[in-house]
Amino acid sequence: MPEGDTVWRAARDLHRALAGKVLTRCDIRVPRFATVDFTGDTVQEAVARGKHLLIRGGGEDGWDVHSHLKMEGLWHVYARGEKWRRPAFKARCILETDDAVVVGFELGFLRVISRAEEDDAVGYLGPDILGPDWDPDEALQRLLEQPERPIGLALLDQRNLAGIGNVYRCELCFLAGVHPLTPTGEVPNLPRMVELSKKLLEANKNRSTRATTGQLRGNNLWVYGRFRRGCLRCGTPVALEQLGDRDTELRELYYCPHCQPRVGLSTDTALP
Repeated sequence: MPEGDTVWRAARDLHRALAGKVLTRCDIRVPRFATVDFTGDTVQEAVARGKHLLIRGGGEDGWDVHSHLKMEGLWHVYARGEKWRRPAFKARCILETDDAVVVGFELGFLRVISRAEEDDAVGYLGPDILGPDWDPDEALQRLLEQPERPIGLALLDQRNLAGIGNVYRCELCFLAGVHPLTPTGEVPNLPRMVELSKKLLEANKNRSTRATTGQLRGNNLWVYGRFRRGCLRCGTPVALEQLGDRDTELRELYYCPHCQPRVGLSTDTALP
């Protein structure tokens, strides 16, 4: 699933292509919104809110095209007449101006809302790590509201801080030397972990290759995707488990058993 930095880049590219432009075509290929047509309206801006993307347009009342990439979604920007890099049948939203074509492919979530509904749609999210509302103190306070919750779950909860996905969850726990089952209230120097989340996403938001090790070519991640391969710090084979609040939300969790010991945890503690 794309992380906050990926969505931030998508919003930046859409903003450059659409902001201040009049739509010459609006084709939303979702049954519920298939009759919606904003042709003739001016797009105001495209913004990211954590992992959500909002294309805002219209007058004072305004409208939003609200999307979430989920697992397979992505937005492309093309010049008029340029060949699409994905098949047309996978397109869920097409917005055109005089000089650009914006296409959302395989979007896991897509809807149209009024500007008045925006707070209900994304207002529950915690501070956006890459947004103007970023507040590390607020993020820390939200994390600590459930001190017994494993940090590996708390970091993925977008109500605490918006923008962290599975890759950053695994890498943050590794860099902090924290086992992902450690209760959030017992994580040493949790404020530093919150600060590090900001630094990692900021460092990666303008590049397509995500890196937490400082290397962009090979070995760019410490533990994520390295199951049974050596931890880049100590060489211990990286472990892989499943972690989630419920069975339908299990996500792959990579960690180093040596660098992230189960301090204070029973050795037979099972991952949820």
